[in-house]
This record gives sequence, structure tokens and C-alpha cells, in this order.
Amino acid sequence: MSNLPFDPLLVSIAAPLALALLIALGLPKRWSLMLSYLAFAIPLLLGLHTWWHFSAVPQNQGYAFLTQYETGLGGLGIGLKLGLNGISMPLFAMAGIVGFAAGLYAIQSGAERLKIYLMLLLIMQGGLMGVFASVDVFFLYFFHELALIPTFIMVGVWGGRDRSYAAMKMTIYLTAGAMISLVGLIALYVQSGANSFDLIELKRHLAAQPLAVSVQQNIFGLLLLGFGVLVSLWPFHTWAPLGYGAAPSSNAMLHAGVLKKFGLYGLIQVALPLLPEGMGHWAHPLAWLAVVGNILVVGLITIAQRDLKQMIGYSSVMHMGYAFLGLAAASVLGIGGVVLMMVAHGLSVALMFLLATSVHHRTQTFAMDEMGGLAAKAPVLAAFFVAATFASIGLPGFANFWGELTIFVALWKFSPLITVLAIAGVIISAVYGLRAVASVFFGPASQRMNEVAQAHPPTDLRWAERVPALILLVALLFVGLWPKSLSDPINGALAPKTQTAAR
Repeated sequence: MSNLPFDPLLVSIAAPLALALLIALGLPKRWSLMLSYLAFAIPLLLGLHTWWHFSAVPQNQGYAFLTQYETGLGGLGIGLKLGLNGISMPLFAMAGIVGFAAGLYAIQSGAERLKIYLMLLLIMQGGLMGVFASVDVFFLYFFHELALIPTFIMVGVWGGRDRSYAAMKMTIYLTAGAMISLVGLIALYVQSGANSFDLIELKRHLAAQPLAVSVQQNIFGLLLLGFGVLVSLWPFHTWAPLGYGAAPSSNAMLHAGVLKKFGLYGLIQVALPLLPEGMGHWAHPLAWLAVVGNILVVGLITIAQRDLKQMIGYSSVMHMGYAFLGLAAASVLGIGGVVLMMVAHGLSVALMFLLATSVHHRTQTFAMDEMGGLAAKAPVLAAFFVAATFASIGLPGFANFWGELTIFVALWKFSPLITVLAIAGVIISAVYGLRAVASVFFGPASQRMNEVAQAHPPTDLRWAERVPALILLVALLFVGLWPKSLSDPINGALAPKTQTAAR
């Protein structure tokens, strides 16, 4: 059992936010850098702690580590309530792992105005831990917005090519998605009559007095649209590849790896159990949007990319299609596969963005046709990149395999035709992934690559790059080899709500 003398969830949120505040108040750079290691390490360690002790900690109303800090704020039924169930715990741990890797990479990045850069990244980290620890729907949304704001600033200030346009487009799309989601959540609050944003109370109240079918369908449609924009559901996806292509590496790791999962998390944790008739109504339109748009159309666009970072950005959009398909299946197996895939994708896409930047440092370009032969000069980098590519494709041994497999099995019961089309996406992933490996690391070096190598001979991964990459890769392999460490708590949390949705 957990025997910590403090609430691990509250501390994991407060530690990075507290250091961000100290940096804003003028903490010297030397201390800012030293304490940043600790501020990113605390969520990692507490995330792993809650994962390890989750099954041993007594649960209250389906939640472990449940603590109420404030109730009835302003008479609106808003209260800071923290806890983890079998859905939020894997994502809470994943947020700590990715955040630590991104933080290590950022501290060693040598970015301009590094103190402010770290301050914004710490705000993101604190907000992300708060998203998955919140039981109150208001605070779940609040922490998402807290984590989202630094993204716009970091892309606009530290971003690469087209950063101003990318920051503006991300701001428009993500703000619109967040506002539509907020309208849906407010409508759910008002229509429920529960006078509470507490997810536990909402579930109890709506189980006894479910909303009318038409109301469920309308509110679920609002939430699906708003959350869908945040997750890059086709055709509202174009902000993602552009934004990730321009974003600084650590920001891209945290946003694509963790923050992007908020929309799917909201649909699974809030919309699915509270609006089961709405899920049934929108399941088939959602499935066809995902398989045709996200998987097939975006998959073919990904094959056409010649920019390494853009390819990773489009591939991230494509893989969200699988998650939406698992959601549409609305079964324990399907939704469980989505949660597994969210964790796996978070780890693998963060690793891919880290390694893409490491490639850029050695080639001075993201254009894959201007690379080649890098494996001979950076074999460790090549090995990490090949492993990350295999994980992204979904090869056995990596966490991604279990997410995709369970989604496909659940999807077959939903629609064999959609399943066949979705499986074609695996072939598409293999094509663009293996082509990237060949273009960057193997085959003859391009003329430009030879010129760069003569002026600045490429070196292999430094330890400042190896350590965060190794952390992410080990996590992918651990879940890939022992999926039961996550699947058991996921199944325990999903069984009652997905059965209700199926009815």
C-alpha cells in the first residue's frame, strides 16, 4: 500500500507550478536549472508510485487516492477533488514519464531565454498532471486550459519555420475546440440537474435519472465536435502537423504526447458513461470519419511527406483515427484498447519528435531526401529511431501493438468492413515509417549530407539525448511485454460503463 505522508496527486501538480512561479518571481538561472530537474522528477516518481500501488490502495467509489479539497465553490457545485481510476491512472503515469523526458531534453537544449522556456514547460507539466488527477469536470477543463496556453507562446517564440502562422492556426482551432467542449460540458451540467461538476455525483445522479435520448445525442454531438478538434479528428486536423512541425521539441513532446489525449480522455471519462445513447447515435458517423479521413486520407498524405517532422505530425493525426474507431466500438475491449493506445502513442510520438530533432542537429535539415548514410556515423541514434519506428507501426513487443490489436478485435464486432479498411492503415504506417528509416540512416548519403559532414562531422547521441530517449523506449517495452499492468485496472474501470453504453 501507499504510505506517503502527503497526497501524491496534489504534490505532482503543485511541484512544477511552484517552481514556475519562483522562476517568474526572479529565481536565479543556476537555481532554476537545478530545481527544474527536481520539478520534472517529482511527477515522474509520483506517477510511477501511483501506478505501482494502484491495485493495493483501497478504492472509494471506483477511485484510488481520492481526496476532496474544496466543495461547492460559489454555490455551483465546483470543488477541487483529486483521484485516479483505472482510466486516468495509466495516463497520469504516462504524463509523468513524458514530462520528465521532455524536461530533461529542455534543460540541456540551450534554448534562448531558457528560464522562461522552462517556466512555460513546467506550467504545461503541472496542468497535465491536474487533467488526469481531477475528478471534478470543471477542474479537468481548467487544468487543460492551463496546460494549453504555454503551447501557443512556445510555438510563437521558440518555434521553427512558419512559427507565427502555426501559432495563430493552433490558437484558432484549439480555442474553438475548447469553447465548443465547454458549451457541451455546461449543457451537461444544466440538463443533468445534479447541481454538481463532480464526476462521481454526475454518474450517480444520471444513473438514477438519465437524460432524454435527444438531449444525450445533442450534448454528445457538441462534446464530440469540441473534443474532436482538440484530438485532430478529420477534417479538423490541419492545425496539428503544422503546429508540431513548428513547435520546439519539448513542447511538441508534451503536446502531441500528452495534452492531445485530453479530448479522447474527456469522451471516455465524461461523455461515454454519462451519455450512452449519444454514443450509440454518433458511433457510425464517427467511425467513417476516422477510417476514411484520419487513417486512409491522412495516411496517404503522410506517405507523401518529405519533411521528417511533418511526417511525424501527420502520422500522429493518422493514429488518432484508430483511437476514435475503438471509441466507436463502445465495448470494454475497444475502449480499453483506446486507453492503451493513448499511453503507447504518447510515449512513441514523444520519442519520435525527440529523435527527429536529434537528426536535425546532425544534418541541419528535416528534408529526408537531403539525408542518408547517417547510421554509419550515429549508430545509437539509428538504433533508437528504428525501435521508435517499429513501435509506431505496432510491432509486437511494444505497447502500441496491444492498443491496435484490441481495437481491431473490438472493431470487427462493430463493422468488418471498417475493420478491413482500418487494417490497411498498418500497411500505410509501415510504408512511410520504413521509408523514413531508409532515407535518413541507410543508403548513400546525399550531396548536401556529404557537404554538411565535411563542415561539421556528425556525432552520435549525447547522453543528454540518450537518457530521455531511453526512458521513453523502456516504458514502451515495459508495457509491451507486460500489458496486464495497465489492462487490469482499465478493465475494472470500464466494465460497468461500457455495458451501460452497449444497452
